[in-house]
Amino acid sequence: MKILSQIAEYLYLKKKDPNSKATPWMKYMHGINRLSIILFLLAILFIIGKMLLRR
Repeated sequence: MKILSQIAEYLYLKKKDPNSKATPWMKYMHGINRLSIILFLLAILFIIGKMLLRR
């Protein structure tokens, strides 16, 4: 369940752990991960919408 917790933090659905260390490189990595998850979800919605409009 750690993965779901991390995704919730990326998408701002859950507060981050205040005890975790925040280095600049970790912030960059989390930003890129957040962007990739959002783009993936948008692509999935686009594909579903395209499939529904074909019928």
